[in-house]
Amino acid sequence: MSFAYEKADKSTRLLEIYKRLNKGGYVSKKDLASEFGVSLKSIQRDIDALRDFIQQNETPGSDEIIKYDKVKNAYYLVELQREWLNNEEALAMCKILLESRAFNKKELDSLIEKLIMQVTPEQRAIVKTIINSEHFNYIELKHGKDLFSVLWTLSEAIVNQFKIEFTYTRQDKKQFNKTVKPVAVMFSEFYFYLIAFSVEPETNVPVVYRVDRIENLKVSKEKFTVPYSEKFKDGEFRKRVQFMYMGELKKVKFEYSGVLEAIQDKLPTLRVLTDYKNGTYLMSAECYGDGINMWLGAQGDKAKILEEVKL
Repeated sequence: MSFAYEKADKSTRLLEIYKRLNKGGYVSKKDLASEFGVSLKSIQRDIDALRDFIQQNETPGSDEIIKYDKVKNAYYLVELQREWLNNEEALAMCKILLESRAFNKKELDSLIEKLIMQVTPEQRAIVKTIINSEHFNYIELKHGKDLFSVLWTLSEAIVNQFKIEFTYTRQDKKQFNKTVKPVAVMFSEFYFYLIAFSVEPETNVPVVYRVDRIENLKVSKEKFTVPYSEKFKDGEFRKRVQFMYMGELKKVKFEYSGVLEAIQDKLPTLRVLTDYKNGTYLMSAECYGDGINMWLGAQGDKAKILEEVKL
């Protein structure tokens, strides 16, 4: 056997081993040695050569590492740029997406497919089996609109503080042309919402728009300043608009006799003013609009509003 042939043969082995690793597979020295008709030491040198090659050619943000799994007695490739989610995390995200019904079937399928590709090849079939029924029977919302593009456009406008223009269709089918200052995009109970402040007339009261009802969206190059800028720091604004109702910012003081953890999760700005006494807490929370009133009212005799103060 000539030296040139030996070199080519080794190159073939290296390419084949790297191809299998790059596909997310596991490679065993014993199996490779048997397949290629070489010694275990030759395969070990191949692995070491691949490790050296990867280390010498790594680029920021795309690191790769060949690791050894003692349980499987095999090597595998860790691609850090693709190791955003593990199997359990990818499955959890798939379940959340399916339950949220946030996207139409086309966009949902795209997300699910990409999430499953994060799972190791050996586990993909398991994840698909777990979510198969929910995925097959997924019912998209009635509007059926693509949302990826508009959500991105709105988010860029928010970051750059550019005013936007669009046509908005209300629930009663009436349409209006709007020019607003966008400040947040939020998701709540099936729908994405744009939180914005009106330009004409100027107001410090936020307005809520369902994103799927926005059409003819245009981003102007006209900058704006954020009203109540102190309320937008560190997510403070988002804590006060969770009910998606427009209105002035206010503080509500109330009594509550329900489950403490449940209301703490529902109201991010909640403050417990007095500890549990006579079966009741004294609490306060800040919120825009009357959404908090409606929610507390729905708790029946477990909640009683005592005072409301505009902020």
